Amino acid sequence: MSKPVVFISYSHEQTKLKDRLVKHLQVLEIEGIIQDVWDDSRIGAGEDWFPAIEQAMAEAHVAILLISADFLTSPFILNEEVPRLLERRKKEGLRVFPVIALACGWRRVSWLAKMLVRPKDGKPIPGGTKRDVALAAIAEEIASITVQTHKGHTTLSPEKISLARLPSISPDLFGREDPLSQLDAAWESETTNIVSLVAFGGVGKSALVNAWLNRMQADNYRGAHLVYGWSFYSQGAAPDRQASADPFIAWALAEFGDPDPNKGSPWEKGERLAGLIAARRTLLILDGLEPLQHPPGEMTGRLQDPGMASLLRSLARSNHGLCIVTTRLEVADLQDYTGSTVRNIPLEELSPQSGVAYLKHLGVEGAPGELEQAVRDFDGHALALTLLGRYLVTVHGGDVRRRDQIARLVAERTQGGHARRVMASYENWFQGKPELAVLRAMGLFDRPAPKGAIDGLQGVPGLLNLSHEDFQFAVASLREARLLDPHDPHDPDTLDCHPLVREHFAARLQETDPAAWKAGHSRLYEYYKGVPEKDLPDTLEEMAPLYAAVAHGCRAGRYQEAVREVYWRRIQRRDEFFSLRKLGAFGSNLAALAGFFDPPWMTAVVVLSDRDKGFVLNQAGHGLRALGRVAEAAGPMQASLEAALAEKGGINAAIAASNLYQVHLTLGDLKQASAFAQQGVELADRSDDVFWRMGTRTDLADALHQAGRRPEAEALFREAEELQKQRQPKYPLLYSLQGFRYCDLLLDQGKYREVQDRTGQTLEWARSDKSLIGIALHHLSLGRAHLLQSQRHGAGDLTPAVAHLDQAVEFLRKSGEQDFLPRGLLARAELHRLRRDFDHARADLDEALAIATRGGMKLHEADGRLESARLHLALGEKDPARESLAQAKTIIDATGYHRRDRDVTEIESQL
Repeated sequence: MSKPVVFISYSHEQTKLKDRLVKHLQVLEIEGIIQDVWDDSRIGAGEDWFPAIEQAMAEAHVAILLISADFLTSPFILNEEVPRLLERRKKEGLRVFPVIALACGWRRVSWLAKMLVRPKDGKPIPGGTKRDVALAAIAEEIASITVQTHKGHTTLSPEKISLARLPSISPDLFGREDPLSQLDAAWESETTNIVSLVAFGGVGKSALVNAWLNRMQADNYRGAHLVYGWSFYSQGAAPDRQASADPFIAWALAEFGDPDPNKGSPWEKGERLAGLIAARRTLLILDGLEPLQHPPGEMTGRLQDPGMASLLRSLARSNHGLCIVTTRLEVADLQDYTGSTVRNIPLEELSPQSGVAYLKHLGVEGAPGELEQAVRDFDGHALALTLLGRYLVTVHGGDVRRRDQIARLVAERTQGGHARRVMASYENWFQGKPELAVLRAMGLFDRPAPKGAIDGLQGVPGLLNLSHEDFQFAVASLREARLLDPHDPHDPDTLDCHPLVREHFAARLQETDPAAWKAGHSRLYEYYKGVPEKDLPDTLEEMAPLYAAVAHGCRAGRYQEAVREVYWRRIQRRDEFFSLRKLGAFGSNLAALAGFFDPPWMTAVVVLSDRDKGFVLNQAGHGLRALGRVAEAAGPMQASLEAALAEKGGINAAIAASNLYQVHLTLGDLKQASAFAQQGVELADRSDDVFWRMGTRTDLADALHQAGRRPEAEALFREAEELQKQRQPKYPLLYSLQGFRYCDLLLDQGKYREVQDRTGQTLEWARSDKSLIGIALHHLSLGRAHLLQSQRHGAGDLTPAVAHLDQAVEFLRKSGEQDFLPRGLLARAELHRLRRDFDHARADLDEALAIATRGGMKLHEADGRLESARLHLALGEKDPARESLAQAKTIIDATGYHRRDRDVTEIESQL
C-alpha cells in the first residue's frame, strides 16, 4: 500500500511549463497526498538514463503527458514512453492525464483523441496568470483520486462505488465460464463500449453480472475509476406496465456532479450524463432494462424513454469505460453499433452437465440419468432449477424422482413458464402457512418492499395477519427456498424477490382474491402518499413515493382520488404542471398516467369523471408527443376529441382537433392533418374564444403550406393575424408557434427581411413571458433568416445565424419538445455544411434523423434525407446523395409533402 507517484512525460521544449507544474504538485507531496513527482531531470549525470525512465514508468500511479507538436514528433516519447504508459493504463488502470501544453493537431492522433484531455475544453494551457489557475486545477484533480493502490490498481474508496440499487442475489453460479470470460474481455477491450446480456426472465442475467462483479471487486475493479449500478425493477417497473428512466437519470446526474440535474429535455439529460460517465473509466451496470422497452411487436425492443435512448447511443459512440445492460429483449436502438462498439451476449439455458452440478449443489439426489432428465424437463432454466432444487430438498428429501409432483402448467417458457410450475407447487405446499401470506403480499409490489409498507399491510383480510415471530420465520423459510432474495446489508428491513416471483403471485392474488388485491393496494396508496415529508415535494427523488401512490391507488380502484388528490394537486401542483416544467419528468408522468388507462393509451377507465377522462387523455397525448412517441400520441388525443364532441363540442373539442392536427402533420399524414385542422377551425368558430379561432387558422394555414398551397396559406395567416390584433392589441403580430409557422412560409417566399423585423419583436415578447418554446422558435426563425440572407447576397459573415441557431437548439432541448427539436438540428446542420464544418453537420443531421425515424416523424425525416443529399454533394459523394434523395422523394410522394418539390428539383439539377 503506497501513495501515488506522479510521472511527467514531456518534450524538453516545454521544460519551463513542466517545472511550474512540478511546483504545484510538490504542494501535494508536502501535504502527504502524493509520494513523489518524477521527471527526467531527476536522472543524475552519468546515470544510465533509459533504465531509470523505465523504472519510473513502472512504479508510477499517475502519468501526466504535456502534449505539444514537439511531444507528438519525438521518436523516444512515441516509441518508448507512450506505448508503455498506454499498456499499463489498459491492463492496470494507470491514470493518464494528457495536458495540452501548446496548440497542435492532437485531435488527429488516434490514441490521444479517444482520451479526456486537460484543460477540459481541449485548448492549450493559457499564459500569464491564467497558467497557474489551469495547473492548479490539474493538481487538484490528481489530489482527488484515491491515494492507495493494491495489485497495481487504484483501490476505490467507498464513495466511488454504488451498487446498492442492484438486487441482492445468491452467489451460486454454474456453467457460465464462457460469458464471464466475455465480460472480462469486454472490460479489457478498447473498442467495446456496451455489453448487452439478453435472455428470458429467470435465465440468470443478474446472477451472472453479480458473480462477475464479485470477481472484479476481488481484483480492485481492475482500474475502474467509478462503479455504479441500477436496477429498473427497484423503481417500480413491471414488464406489463409503463416505466421511466427519469429517477435513474436524475440520480446519476447528481452522483456524477452535474450542477443542475433537472435542466433540459430527457434527450439532453441522457447525452449530458453520457458525457459525464464516459469522461472517466466507469463501470456502469443497468439491470432489467426491458420495462423501458417496447414489448414484442412492430417496435420490439426499442426504448420508449428518450433519455435512456440518448444515454446508450451516446455511450455506444464514445465510452472510456464499459456499460453492461441486462434485458429480456435486444435493445433495438443499439443495432447500428452492434458488432463494433456494442457486443450482445445471448445467455443460453444451462447445459445438462451444468444443470446437474447445480442441482447437486442445492442438495438434490438421484441417478445421473434422472438428474440430467430433470434439467431437460425444465429446459435448463436457472430460476426454475433453483426453485425446483430447493422444493425437492424441502418437501421430498431431495429425491429427484419426485419432480413428477410438480404441477404442469401451460405457459410460455419465454415468460418463465417452468419457474411458474415450481411456484404453483410451492403455492399448494404453503396453503394455510405464513409463507404464502408473505408471497401474496409481495405480489402487490413492483419494487422492493420497505418495512413501513409491509407493516401497513398487516391486518388486511386475505393478506398479512402474522405475529412478528411467524413473519420472521416465513421470511427465513422463503429465503431458504430462494423465493425471496437474500438479506441485503444495505437495506436490511426491505424485502425483494425475482420479478417472475412477483408477477406470478400478483396474478394469482388478483385472480383468486380480488378483494384482498384491492384492499392491499389501498393500504399501499395510503402509505406511499404519506411518505414525502413535504406535501409538495421539490425534487424527483422526493416525488417518487407520490408516483408509487398513484400506481397503487389505480390498482385499488381509487382512480378519482389518485388523479385529483395526488397527481393533479401534489405532482403537477395544478396549473403549474410542476413535474413537467420544473423537473422535466415526462417519463415518470407518463408511467403514472398509464394506471388510468386499460390498456394504455386508447381508453381511460370508465370510473373517472368526463372532465378527468379528458384531462388524462390530453396529458398522455402531450407526454407521448413530447417524448417523441408521436404515433402513440394519436390514440389518446383521438379519444379526447371524441369525449369532447360527446359533450356537444365546445372549445375543448377545438383544442383536441388542433392537437390531432399537429400529431398527424408530424407523422406525415397531411390529408388527415388537414381534415383535423379544418375541423378545428369549424369548432373554434362556434365559440367566442378568439385565441383558438386564431390558433386553429394557423393550423390550417400550416397544413396548406406543407402541401405546397402557398397563396391559400398566406391568406389564412393574414386572417389569423387580424384576430390576434383583436385579442391582444399590444401584441399585433402572430408569435410563438403561430408566429413561427407564418415565418416559415415567409422564408419559403424569400422574405427574410420581413422575418427579421417581425421576429426581432416577437422574440422579446417570448423572453418577457419566459416561454422556452417561444424563445426557441423565434431564434430558429431569425437564424434561418440570416442564413438565407447570406446565401442570397453571398455575405461571408454567418455569425448572426450561428448565434441564433445555437440558441434555438439549446432552448428546444430545454423545452423538452422532441417533435420540434429536429427542425433546429436540421437548420444548424445546413449552416455547418455551408461553413464546410462537415463533422458537426453530420452530428446534427444524425441526431435529427434518429429522433425522426424513432418517432415516425415523416416530414422531419424527409427534410433530413434532403439535407443528407446536400451534405453528400458537398463532399463529392454522388451515389450516396442519389440514395438519400430517393429516400426523400419516396416520403414526399407518400405524404403529399409538396412544399419540398422545389428542393427535389434543385438537388436533381446538381446531380
